Amino acid sequence: SVPLLQAAGKKNSLNLLELTEAELEEQFVRGDGPGGQATNKTNNCVVLKHIPSGIVVKCHQTRSVEKNRKIAREILQEKVDLFYRGEDSDVFKEKKASEKQKQEKKRRAKENLERKKLFKEMQQLDKE
Repeated sequence: SVPLLQAAGKKNSLNLLELTEAELEEQFVRGDGPGGQATNKTNNCVVLKHIPSGIVVKCHQTRSVEKNRKIAREILQEKVDLFYRGEDSDVFKEKKASEKQKQEKKRRAKENLERKKLFKEMQQLDKE
């Protein structure tokens, strides 16, 4: 039930498909968002396209072009891996596992809250 391309962006994925530079098309554009003159006058936003799959990644996380290039390639690699492998991808499995942990944590918190409410009710009854 996890949209495949939204699962990208997770770290520690080991077994990803390799990208070759010949498959990539890279552009440097002006970024958007806050930052004023630093954003408006510099082309440090990286737009990276994987030509065979048509997947496009835009990265403007830092002011450094080199860091943005590196981050864009990591994100694109994860998205391409998801695109070709689907549910067999390590990125997808990792995302699914973290969602399961999150749901379990939520369930335990809800149980604890119910227990506390019940305890307070019991205390109120004892006072009366």
